Amino acid sequence: MRMLIHIMIIVCFSHIVHAENTAVTKVATSAANWLKIESGVRGISMGGSQVASGRGMTGVHYNPASVAFIKSSEVFYSKSSYLAEISHNTLAYGTRLSTTDYFGIHLFYLNSGPMLVTSEADPNGESGETFTVMNLSLRLTYARHLTDRLRVGGSLKYIREQIFDTRMQSFLFDIGSNFDTGIYGIILGMSVSNFGPEVQFQGEGLEVSVSESTAVTGQLAKITKKFAVPLTFRLGLQKDIFGNEETTHYLTASVDAINPIDYTMHYGAGLEYSWSGLAFIRAGSRLGHDTAGVSFGGGLKIRGIMVDYAYVNYGILTETHQFGISLDF
Repeated sequence: MRMLIHIMIIVCFSHIVHAENTAVTKVATSAANWLKIESGVRGISMGGSQVASGRGMTGVHYNPASVAFIKSSEVFYSKSSYLAEISHNTLAYGTRLSTTDYFGIHLFYLNSGPMLVTSEADPNGESGETFTVMNLSLRLTYARHLTDRLRVGGSLKYIREQIFDTRMQSFLFDIGSNFDTGIYGIILGMSVSNFGPEVQFQGEGLEVSVSESTAVTGQLAKITKKFAVPLTFRLGLQKDIFGNEETTHYLTASVDAINPIDYTMHYGAGLEYSWSGLAFIRAGSRLGHDTAGVSFGGGLKIRGIMVDYAYVNYGILTETHQFGISLDF
């Protein structure tokens, strides 16, 4: 019996060590990590669990198939005061093309604000010169109702990142599906995000002046290493606890498993209570994530205009607040 206990302890310890080593080897192994920043206010307040419960353009970051829930047309805008005084904005439009076809366009823009330029000769940035970091993604999404229970979608995404005088740009793809099982109100969702080639930085910031005393004169450009983008797999489910979208009182729960190639698998779980489809209270948590934790928020819908708020606690990295507004027409 003691031998069995010892073996179990050794096995458990080896799994812990392996998990820690895996986490160390995967972290910081991809570029464009800003692609993982969530832009849907509803999803943020529900712990990021939106691959099955995402609806409309607010859910396209998690699953492009969410566009197939648009009833007619909608416009969405959100603004967030992110970590370290960084802000990001989202603007999106989606429409129903036919009884089965849907289209959406989604713009995400992040700006770091001015930062001091430092160097070996001026480590404190006393020159007063500043620079900014800019990240942008523009995605075109097409979604379709294949059956009354199955929705699928795909996005073509142009991304661009600029740091001072260096820049990177590329095209990526997202695909996803949403399936209503018809069993106890369970909906399944899955998606693959940021599928595309490795990226590489270029630009004037990588150029180096060459002395005339050398065999080469003028400018030489440093060649940076190519890095993979953060390919992310999501699998989740939504379950109605009581009521439905047509009843006065409606409570739904959702859970996602999130597995990016540059981080350990983690999870998101959330709840949303709706009163007559007009007032909403949401809460969630991110499990297995090293910084993000508890989140909550709410929404109010009046005459087709939806106003949303989300709060996330990032522990030692402080907290964030995000506001969004959408219009159905």
